[in-house]
Amino acid sequence: MRKTFYFFTVILIISFTACKKDKPGTNDNDDNSGPPSTGTALDRIRDSVFLYPKETYLWYDQLPSYKNFQPRNYVSTDTITGLSSEVDHLSQYAINPATKLPYEYYDNSGTAKYSFIDDGSVSSELGGNGGDFGFSVFYPTDLDLRVKYVYPGSPADKAGIKRGYQITKINGRTGLIYDYGGSTTQFVVNAYAYSKTITMTLLKEDNTSINVSLNAEKYTINPVITHRVIDVDGKRIGYMVFNSFTDTTNAVPQLINTFNTFGGITDLVIDLRYNGGGSVETAEILDNFLVPAAKSGTKMYTAYFNDKLTSDKYSLLNNIYNIPKGFFSVSNQSVNFKKRGSINLSRIFFIVTGSTASASELTINNLIPQMDVKIIGTTTYGKPVGFYNIDINRYQLYMPMFSTRNSANKGDYYSGMTPGSTTYDGFAASDDLTKDFGDTTEALLAHAVKFIRKGTYQLTSLKTQSFAQSLNTLSADRDRKMAQQLDKRKTNGIMLKKPPIFNKKKK
Repeated sequence: MRKTFYFFTVILIISFTACKKDKPGTNDNDDNSGPPSTGTALDRIRDSVFLYPKETYLWYDQLPSYKNFQPRNYVSTDTITGLSSEVDHLSQYAINPATKLPYEYYDNSGTAKYSFIDDGSVSSELGGNGGDFGFSVFYPTDLDLRVKYVYPGSPADKAGIKRGYQITKINGRTGLIYDYGGSTTQFVVNAYAYSKTITMTLLKEDNTSINVSLNAEKYTINPVITHRVIDVDGKRIGYMVFNSFTDTTNAVPQLINTFNTFGGITDLVIDLRYNGGGSVETAEILDNFLVPAAKSGTKMYTAYFNDKLTSDKYSLLNNIYNIPKGFFSVSNQSVNFKKRGSINLSRIFFIVTGSTASASELTINNLIPQMDVKIIGTTTYGKPVGFYNIDINRYQLYMPMFSTRNSANKGDYYSGMTPGSTTYDGFAASDDLTKDFGDTTEALLAHAVKFIRKGTYQLTSLKTQSFAQSLNTLSADRDRKMAQQLDKRKTNGIMLKKPPIFNKKKK
């Protein structure tokens, strides 16, 4: 029985109904405590945010009892803020024995690294529907805020904004210094990621400025921001920036179009430096384009759910769906390679940063046992887990439900993949936001091209220009933490598509 995986999709679970049907204590592991039989609709939503993870969360056995957690205490004037606080708090109970920290440790603020709840905007983005300005930002240095990518066809693209432009003013505010998650950082994030309008002054590479005013709009996301073939020293190098694992309907036509242009290439560089994840099914398809033909039919990866799900003990899900027994068992959760296309290389290069997460890391991990995989950049986000999204009233809850391992039984990269380490072959180097994608003098791509040409990486630091003087060049660790702060909304995870066999029960 073949299930369909997504890092982002929907299980339609009406938790208000489910909570009314469950007797107090039926979803508690500790002391038979459970939600009271009375309460408001919002109380029941808060209860559901607690109760579903007690059944589906990968580390459910480390969660507290209802009595000790008291989900109805997470009250806020803004409902989503209160629910997000509940999710954050709940995520910090499960401890990773390897680090002695929570599996979902993000920073000292107690914010969850993986889990979140939203109003459905993430699942919309996975469908390829943008509803924002279409760009993202990064600080190469403390005083230098840059545009790191622009989606084709987005409001930012229509306004002429390019990767590498320096942002000197946002909504009339200057002095946009990176303050390590402080008030200025939050101002920048709120302005570009959560607002409906934004005004900016940007400095171009020729030192001329432009002023733009943008409105958030719906547009179709093309996950392939750019692709090209680079001819150098008799080598034909395919290069693709794949920026989001949108669902297959949106992503696969773009992948097919891209790989059709790569005929005759001798080497391939896949740029995932800002790809925060998405659909597992799309990750599978990308791996099938990349894997050597001789490996077709061999194991790609296996997903592992908690023992409640694998032993068919999921009363909340069963309240809503007819789920076949054994669906979550290990034997039913293995995926094999099915070669696509004509690209048949024995070696591949991936460009990564701290914003590379989830489906991106899964794509890389799946291929490591199958071919020579080299990663170039900085340590990735570290997200070897995924989930179904669970609908709770008008909100969607995302908390890890499964982990993955490749055919060599390797996974658990909770601290990320570090290029050039004993585990991950490649080269550690910093991102270069002064050059556009595909420019062979851009630092990370230059390392790949140098290795393809000469068999060695660029040993001396590539000189990059900055439009602003900096007091402090960020260390790799600060760079990664900053990526997490600026891109939290974009590193949302691995999602599974609800299989058609999950037929909703008739009432």
